[in-house]
Amino acid sequence: MNNSHDTNLSNATSNTTETTQNCWRKIGVWGDRSCPELKKQIHCRNCFIYAAAGRSLLEREAPLGYLDEWTETATQDIPENYRLNAANRLSVGIFRLGAEWLALPAQLFKEVTQVQTIHTIPHRSNKILQGLVNIRGEILMCISMMELLGLEPTTSHQIDRQGQAVYPRMVVVAKDGYSWVFAVDEIQGIHAIHRDRLQELPTTISKRTETYTKGLMFWQDRRVGYLDDELLFYTLSRRVL
Repeated sequence: MNNSHDTNLSNATSNTTETTQNCWRKIGVWGDRSCPELKKQIHCRNCFIYAAAGRSLLEREAPLGYLDEWTETATQDIPENYRLNAANRLSVGIFRLGAEWLALPAQLFKEVTQVQTIHTIPHRSNKILQGLVNIRGEILMCISMMELLGLEPTTSHQIDRQGQAVYPRMVVVAKDGYSWVFAVDEIQGIHAIHRDRLQELPTTISKRTETYTKGLMFWQDRRVGYLDDELLFYTLSRRVL
């Protein structure tokens, strides 16, 4: 079994040109998402072809002068404006619930997985606490983020956007020592947003998410509500634990 996997990895490493070269940019998550392996792998980072390509880059000899150039760069002082820009960057995880695009701080996200079976808890399960799920052998509480935020579900289990298949996922987040799992209709991964681009909530914002939304951002022409994670998980703990 291991020999077969090693053979596949070796073949993938030696074939970083031609058919597999940059397949993640063509048919993967950065392309048209038509790769048949995506449904199983969820993200190209989980695929051995992507891993093999990364390994081949690491093992490749550095070009002449490359190390000297980076040594010189590393010893230079970091410009003040760059430090300020880095401090003003906000890393967020963007996902969709129903028709609403939402975001939470990236450091809360621990894992994205396929939808798992939810096991109800006798006399405990309710609209918010749906039950327990098994994530890699760890039993975690599964909650309905849609119910907590008061959102309406979409009518379709799976939609197709310009030829790109979209699948629901489960997300594992951790806050204040507790881990939670909740389902999303779509997840777009981790993205960096400049803090200065966070806007105040307009009067037209959905009343359902207004309580937990502390700012608004625009990403790929979509309006994304930046959730107040402190208030959100404080309320969740009060209502569930």
